[in-house]
Amino acid sequence: MGLISHAEDAQAAGLDGDDHVISRIERMCIERGLKMTGQRRTIARVLSDSEDHPDVEELYRRAAVIDNRVSIATVYRTVRLLEEKGILARRDFGEGRSRYDPTDRGHHHHLIDVDTGKVLEFEDPAHEKIAAEIAARLGFELVDVRLQLFARRPPAPARDDTAPTPPRPGPAAKGR
Repeated sequence: MGLISHAEDAQAAGLDGDDHVISRIERMCIERGLKMTGQRRTIARVLSDSEDHPDVEELYRRAAVIDNRVSIATVYRTVRLLEEKGILARRDFGEGRSRYDPTDRGHHHHLIDVDTGKVLEFEDPAHEKIAAEIAARLGFELVDVRLQLFARRPPAPARDDTAPTPPRPGPAAKGR
């Protein structure tokens, strides 16, 4: 039976040598051989905690709350590096700015609410099948599919104020 070092125990528990909890993005960075500075750890943590698709400026705002030494230039460099290493995917939701999506979320598509900018993630096996069939019909083998739907909620139905309102029971109807 082999001995397990404290460092291996900590790594298995999701901690580094300083008992720092390793975020999922930080783990991806380590697996790809990136050196983890304190500022990169902060950016990785912000990305791991994000449920949306932040742009660089939003990442910077969130990271600066945690560590005010993080600069916007560091965020830009880190995002570019994480994109090169396949940890982040750049998304363009038609707003004139790039937003970022961690690649460990699995294959999914996006619906963008054009009124609020909110991005909803979804999966659709039927769409995947149709896309593969179209590629095959055109003589290609499908290698990737990205579907972005730009939509708006329909307006609420207009209230018809011209319809007669039902009569309210009068005082005589109460005792019946």
